[in-house]
Amino acid sequence: MIQFLIQTFIKNHEKTEDRAVRTAYGNLACIVSVVCNLLLAGGKIAVGVLTGSVAVTADGMNNLSDASSNIVSLLGFKLGARPADSEHPYGHARYEYLAGLAVSVMILVIGVELLKESFAKVLHPTAVDFNWVMVAVLAASILVKLWMARLNHKIGTDIESETLLATAADARNDVITTAAVLAATVLTKLSGFTRLDGLMGLGVAAFILYSGASLVRDTINPLLGAAPDPELVEHIEKKAMSYPGVLGVHDLMIHDYGPGSRLVSFHLEMDSKDDVMHSHDVIDRIERDLLVQDGLIATIHFDPVVTGDPHADELKAFLQQEIRKLEPLANIHDLRIVPGPTHTNVIFDCAVPAEYMTDKQHRGVRLVSALRNSVQEKWPDHFCVIKLEPDYAPIHHE
Repeated sequence: MIQFLIQTFIKNHEKTEDRAVRTAYGNLACIVSVVCNLLLAGGKIAVGVLTGSVAVTADGMNNLSDASSNIVSLLGFKLGARPADSEHPYGHARYEYLAGLAVSVMILVIGVELLKESFAKVLHPTAVDFNWVMVAVLAASILVKLWMARLNHKIGTDIESETLLATAADARNDVITTAAVLAATVLTKLSGFTRLDGLMGLGVAAFILYSGASLVRDTINPLLGAAPDPELVEHIEKKAMSYPGVLGVHDLMIHDYGPGSRLVSFHLEMDSKDDVMHSHDVIDRIERDLLVQDGLIATIHFDPVVTGDPHADELKAFLQQEIRKLEPLANIHDLRIVPGPTHTNVIFDCAVPAEYMTDKQHRGVRLVSALRNSVQEKWPDHFCVIKLEPDYAPIHHE
């Protein structure tokens, strides 16, 4: 019933890029998750204490940590929805990332405590009182967690929330954990091996620690300025290239200030012979469409390109062919030819993956040298002036 209401709500409110609507979805998913996790945690911890099962208690504590995570996520959605101000002109959406980091640390702390308790139970095992209530609680937990995974994945996909998608993945992981605890409970009853409960508790604790460490990595990455999603990079490039008169896109940079708050800048190549006002109008349209259709705040630099010069076209085609052979992840742009009385300067930029700029193999330097030699072998009087620069939005350029 709850899922039907949520799906109906989403269907009737299509504009998920709207901050208020997006926050409402996130709040709703978090509140439902908090209630479910608290009920599951209370049931499991009560059964675990009554039966003396550290594995069931550990699983209950895992649900309790999930409820705490949902509360922190709820706070993240609330703080992240605050409007921009003079001190934070790009908004407060990164609070969602900070909330995710806090959740990850909480999960690690709980995992360490459960690891110590389970280790003690292995060294000093005690009998577990088996009963069918325990089995029923664990089986019900598996069904509820499957539903929660589906619910959070649905809303997380609709509002493009990494926080909710992570919650969905965590719920799926909980299904595996609880199923393992249920299996250990039954096997302990059948085999009489009392240490199995503590061993399973160790397994649950290790799984929690692994999940927490993975979440720490995933939440720190955007805060550190991780490379943008290649699909987003490709989408922006294809969208820009679809407008009349656009010849190329380069120097694309994407700054992530939190979900729904991304700034984009890039250089747009257009024919230098085109009317300047017309080119400016095309750029304005691209910036406006990126904002309205994709929620991206774009700043575009106009690069006039000389077209119709047979030698320039030949040089560009040759360089593109050479760079595909030498390094497919690199690309060239801003090609200019400056003829002189004794030699011709071929000036262009070469963008490479960021690590090529400083690695010990000097891949960037060697690439520049190889390009310069290739041009001089074909045109001995041509001298390349190449500016090596990092590609901040790497993607395979055809």
